[in-house]
Amino acid sequence: MTESAETMRDARAELLAAPGRLTDLPSRFAPVDGRTRSAAVLMLFGRLDSLPADSTDAPVAADLDVLLQRRSATLSSHAGQVSFPGGARDAGDRDAVATALREAEEETGLDPSGVDVLATLPELPIMPSRYLVTPVLAWWRTPSRVAAVDHAETVDVFRVPVAELLAPENRYTSTLQREGREFRGPAFDIDGIIVWGFTAMVLDGLFDATGWTIPWDPSVERPVQP
Repeated sequence: MTESAETMRDARAELLAAPGRLTDLPSRFAPVDGRTRSAAVLMLFGRLDSLPADSTDAPVAADLDVLLQRRSATLSSHAGQVSFPGGARDAGDRDAVATALREAEEETGLDPSGVDVLATLPELPIMPSRYLVTPVLAWWRTPSRVAAVDHAETVDVFRVPVAELLAPENRYTSTLQREGREFRGPAFDIDGIIVWGFTAMVLDGLFDATGWTIPWDPSVERPVQP
């Protein structure tokens, strides 16, 4: 087995072990009162073939990546934000896994047959849109071509190296003023790709659970730009 393959096997094993350490993740999110809708997102990790697998200062291989997308600026909720593929549960979806895979295929064109589902994380509330979201953790065993399918929903799809997300210089605390309250949370800036809000909070929790987190300075703050 090559060093790259061994490193990827270790990363997959660390992702498999992470959900058992994430039982407190829901407590990081503000609860949603009243009527809610069920949704799911796909947290898809794999090997980015366009990058060498050389080791980095990060605790992961340089070619370990996660699939993200940018939502259309015209959507009624979370417009323009970088997110995991996903969406609301349909009546025909048997569970959260089915929702996450269906939405990811519809939004990015990925082939679900090449995806190994590792686990589902605890259901998490998103207060602004009143969703209860189940993150589905998965491994991209056989990567397929991905791109924005419907630009009315998704304007861009990209695979982001995890090592870049972990780099302390790419991390900061986002701040948002809304309805007289201030919201603060982890955020990432990867060459102008800003990840904040729900997606950043889930990634932050997962990185802590896998042991991949590199100490960073949360006192560095930047306001969320509309």
